[in-house]
Amino acid sequence: MDKIDPEEYEKRVARITSLFSDIVKHSETQSLTRCPYKNKDDRCTASFGCRYKSPIKSDESLPQCDSDDLLDYRSAWDTHPESYEKMRQQLQETNLNPDDPRITSAGTVSTVHKTLPAKVGKTLFDYADDFQLSVPSSCGRMGQCHECIIEITEGMESLCPKAETEAFLSESFRLACQSSVQHSDKNICFSVLSRSPQILTATQTATLDRDPTVIRKGNDVYYQDELIDQFRGGIFGLAIDLGTSTIVMELVNLQSCEAIYTCSFENPQRFGGSDVMNRISYDAGPFRGKLHRVLINTLNDKIFHIAEQTQIDRRMIYEIVLVGNPTMRDLFFNLDVQSIGQRPYKSSMEHAFLEGKRTTTAITSLTRKLRLAVNKNARVFGAPIIASHVGGDIVADLVTLDLAVQTGTVMLVDVGTNTEVVLKSGNRMVTASCPAGPAFEGGLVTFGMPGYEGAIESITYQEDQLTYQTIGDVKPTGICGSGLIDLLATLRRSEQMTPMGVFADKAQAFTVVPEPRITLSREDASHLAQAKAANYCGQYILMRSLGVTPESIDKLYLAGGFANYVDPESAIAIGFLAPVDTERIIKVGNSASQGAKELLLSQKKRQDIEKVIAQIEHIELETTADFFEIFVDGCQFKPMQFV
Repeated sequence: MDKIDPEEYEKRVARITSLFSDIVKHSETQSLTRCPYKNKDDRCTASFGCRYKSPIKSDESLPQCDSDDLLDYRSAWDTHPESYEKMRQQLQETNLNPDDPRITSAGTVSTVHKTLPAKVGKTLFDYADDFQLSVPSSCGRMGQCHECIIEITEGMESLCPKAETEAFLSESFRLACQSSVQHSDKNICFSVLSRSPQILTATQTATLDRDPTVIRKGNDVYYQDELIDQFRGGIFGLAIDLGTSTIVMELVNLQSCEAIYTCSFENPQRFGGSDVMNRISYDAGPFRGKLHRVLINTLNDKIFHIAEQTQIDRRMIYEIVLVGNPTMRDLFFNLDVQSIGQRPYKSSMEHAFLEGKRTTTAITSLTRKLRLAVNKNARVFGAPIIASHVGGDIVADLVTLDLAVQTGTVMLVDVGTNTEVVLKSGNRMVTASCPAGPAFEGGLVTFGMPGYEGAIESITYQEDQLTYQTIGDVKPTGICGSGLIDLLATLRRSEQMTPMGVFADKAQAFTVVPEPRITLSREDASHLAQAKAANYCGQYILMRSLGVTPESIDKLYLAGGFANYVDPESAIAIGFLAPVDTERIIKVGNSASQGAKELLLSQKKRQDIEKVIAQIEHIELETTADFFEIFVDGCQFKPMQFV
């Protein structure tokens, strides 16, 4: 018998170990992505419903499975059977004494306009079901997908402690499936992050330059010159306006250029902060990539929803065009965003472009790399940015308005968590980003809220009587941005507040609605003053840099869903907008969403806008010598003045 070579033996053992390790890893991956009910012929053998299951044809014994094995198959299964729900309820009630006073106490669980008695052991996801609220989830409510994020506005102490799966959530945020009532003697109030606020979507007709990147040639589908699929009966694309606070998605037929379906919802990343700087800081911490994953999960949930509503196979979606500020865009692509939060506030893409390593700041990627639930060969195009915090959403505005070819003096103000201003006069175009913050979008103000049902959206004051209008004509629950601007202007006109935000008789708060009590406090006014001052500075400094006065502006375009509901006279009265004649102020709605759609439909517009971007000068407001003097002046609630 030949003697065994120890060295050779160790090599072979290591090789076999490596092979088995690879097999185990592959099996683990497959267990997450390849459904056990799918046979070798990609046919579904399950007896229950699933979103990946194609309608069975007359000549087939089993339906075709449409899953590309890139996503967790369990997110597509039908809701759990009654036996599961019964078992889950039993587990929740385990170890609870029926005589426990906590169970029968007078506490409540509520959301907007809806209230039910608090019951120990019941999760807030269960209450969301009772309230008929749509809460995304793809893990069977096991706390793994991290999609069912909610905000607790009252009664956090009455809930069970945070689970380990909720460690990534800060402050008042929880997972609905992991938040069960522990003490029912106090009131609990929560809101769902996937609510649909009053978001203005694109309403204009599609671009006339119809040359999409994805086209049909016979029975084949091509992305430019690359064959990517066989024709399935339709060719569609998605235009996404990814805002810091809200998101708009539009399904477009790339053959007819028609908009098929539109949905809008809150950005689910709000748990990481209400503005871009907070989200940049969050992404630098131990939960790096969590903002990206939560966003992708939510977008996939909406893609499935759109497919169900339109009866369009999601595999017929071949391209996505996404516009957004640099932070939102790069978080979507899972890029490191830390350089955007540090001087000179430029993304990694912009740095690479300025160093000559890239020819554009636009990003194109295969959707399967991002695990998006569309055709496996589809692409996603992230619109280019202009500079620093001025991103693809403003690029989309410029596409919609065709600002570069307009004559005269034209100004664009896109109002949001970050307000961007673009001013064109003669052959020069300048731009700046104004870090307005979330005060006018529901943040930092005690009774501030986004534009949901119940929000006070307009306020008037006649004969010493304050009157208001709510969204949906229901009982008021707070005040949204347009209502706050009206309120501030009303208080100034009636001399119930000084330009410095001090109320009459030096009161600490002004009562807007006595019951239910809704107020504006001195602290609220201070937050609004600072947010307004950021808008003030952007417009003032750009106009001064080009020697432009409000009287010389031929058109002032107001962009953004929030801006569409603002009363220009009220906005001018408190210095939120430059004092341009209201007849020359044009509301263009969600022009970023419209621009995303035009970029989706036209390769030429993508090429043309790159040339426009190269002509725009970016001004960093904070580097202006007298910036702080201008900012302090802008904090006062009075019209903008030019000397």
